[in-house]
Amino acid sequence: MSSCFEVSASVTDEQTECAASQKREERLRKFRELHFKRNEARKLNHKEVVEEDKRLKLPTNWEAKKARLEWELMTDEKKKECAAKGEDYDRVKLLEISAEDAERWERKKKKKNPDPGFSGYAEAQLRQYQRLTKQIKPDMDGYERQREQCGEDFHPTSNSLIHGTHIPSKEGIDRMVEDVEKQIEKRAKYSRRRAYNDDADIDYINERNAKFNKKAERFYGKYTAEIKQNLERGTAV
Repeated sequence: MSSCFEVSASVTDEQTECAASQKREERLRKFRELHFKRNEARKLNHKEVVEEDKRLKLPTNWEAKKARLEWELMTDEKKKECAAKGEDYDRVKLLEISAEDAERWERKKKKKNPDPGFSGYAEAQLRQYQRLTKQIKPDMDGYERQREQCGEDFHPTSNSLIHGTHIPSKEGIDRMVEDVEKQIEKRAKYSRRRAYNDDADIDYINERNAKFNKKAERFYGKYTAEIKQNLERGTAV
């Protein structure tokens, strides 16, 4: 009887040791997994830090430049494909544009103000120069004729003397006269700020009120002239 008890006790001890061994192995396996995950997270964090450092060292507009370059490369590849197929790139591009995108671009064009207004004489002169240069249509035939006539003096050096030899064409003179007349017509439409009249009656409390009074006088002055005169004379009823 005692031997059976000893056998059962030994079996129980073996099962306990086996269970403890399995639990220990399970814990070691979880520990190895956590250790592996920690190393992976450390590597990923280091990689992200390196990438962030690279991004911070790049110019501020790098993303826009990168997108622009990618778009240009894609456009060049599309042009080459269209040229290989014998198709017109502009026509193919227009076929791929949706109606919503076309409407949005048209609205954006309408909102864009081509004239930002006067900000300085240098900017105004630059805008006028750009406007005039856009109107120039090069005459290649006249260019070739002038080069043949001038010969070596067509590209003058410090020893060349060509002052007074150029005679403008009639078409060039007409273009200049037309442009000057347009400038005069446009300048005539400009309005300047009226000078302040010190002798005028002060019937306002600020500039906004003065503008309102002028507007009211313009529309209702002829109806209220008699009442205003009576109030000024003190004979109003």
